[in-house]
Amino acid sequence: MTARKRASALTNASTTKERVETHQQPQETATTNPPISPPKTGFIVYLSLFLLAPYFYLLLYHYNVRHDLKRSILINAVLSLAGFFLTVKIIPVASRYVLRRNLFGFDINKKDTPQGTVKVPESLGIVVGIVFLVLAILFQYFNFTADSNWLVEYNAALACICFMTLLGFVDDVLDVPWRVKLLLPSIAALPLLMAYAGHTTIIIPKPLIPYIGSEMLDLGWMYKLYMGLLTVFCTNSINIHAGINGLEVGQTVVIASAILIHNVMQIGASLDSEYQQAHAFSIYLIQPLLATSLALLAYNWYPSSVFVGDTFTYFAGMTMAVVGILGHFSETLLIFFLPQVINFLLSVPQLFGVIHCPRHRLPRFDPRTGLLTGTNDGTLVNVYLRMFGRKSEKYLCVHLLFVQAVGCCFCFLLRYFLAGWYK
Repeated sequence: MTARKRASALTNASTTKERVETHQQPQETATTNPPISPPKTGFIVYLSLFLLAPYFYLLLYHYNVRHDLKRSILINAVLSLAGFFLTVKIIPVASRYVLRRNLFGFDINKKDTPQGTVKVPESLGIVVGIVFLVLAILFQYFNFTADSNWLVEYNAALACICFMTLLGFVDDVLDVPWRVKLLLPSIAALPLLMAYAGHTTIIIPKPLIPYIGSEMLDLGWMYKLYMGLLTVFCTNSINIHAGINGLEVGQTVVIASAILIHNVMQIGASLDSEYQQAHAFSIYLIQPLLATSLALLAYNWYPSSVFVGDTFTYFAGMTMAVVGILGHFSETLLIFFLPQVINFLLSVPQLFGVIHCPRHRLPRFDPRTGLLTGTNDGTLVNVYLRMFGRKSEKYLCVHLLFVQAVGCCFCFLLRYFLAGWYK
């Protein structure tokens, strides 16, 4: 058995395990590997009720949402619920196949314990990506007509997400160098950038209007450059804010829930039909993302029985970047990503070689106590442990997801207090 460790700084910053290849005979079947642990459905049910209750309250009762929009959103929600159950059923099947192809890893944060010797199937984010795309394509039948103005951008968005999912899976299999990783989202975003027919203007904040001399500013090609950079940031920021069970999927679930609430609030507060449709467009993609991610979290929550791989982080980051761009709330999206922004800023010295970057920037695990200790590496995970002391992997993830939720709440408060003054 030989170990193949990821060699790049950016890749190692996001790695939650050690990739291991074994030399097995081709005729060996997947049945020789033990089945993965059952999904943690009870935890997912409670988490879903907690996250989705505000959203459905606003959609069904608080705001008077147009009947056609509400109908489309609810149809999309039913499809998403079906996608949740489908994903839960497919993941164990896919796990057997990836184990048969030796695509597995060992959990470094459980080293020198019995759990640390278990082969954990890798790259199960591919299941989420496939189910998501099937749901999104089927939804077109219920919502879009052949001459719909939104159909071109909707299909362009799906092309970007599909492309990014494929490149993420290729990265999981081939271990692409980190410099190439920075280019992958830019390549995957090309269908959207080429098909984008929306405005390229931005609203100037009111305090800056006297200095700019205009309320609107047309950025032209620079706006599309900004769109491309946003996709690069969203995909890689989730990828490097990782290292413990459930963190990658958990942060996606929290941010997706905040995006849903933001969209329904904007729909309810506006009378502009095009503005409402832009935010409904975002909901059409975020609901299936949230549903399939919750299904994956049922297996990836501590102790993880599957690893999500770069396939999921790239897929999730691209999906949220696309909805932020086409929903015209990229500024709000970046505030939802506040912990990821902080993690990126902490990581910059190591990612760009100013400070030595080790192969793995994970916390230090003590097998005697089962606790994680923060190292001197520049990640939010390690900084949090250094500030608040040692914690178990499960409760560290809970704390970090709480920080993510606080960041999203801060965004809503910031929008509330700046409304009418900033824009």
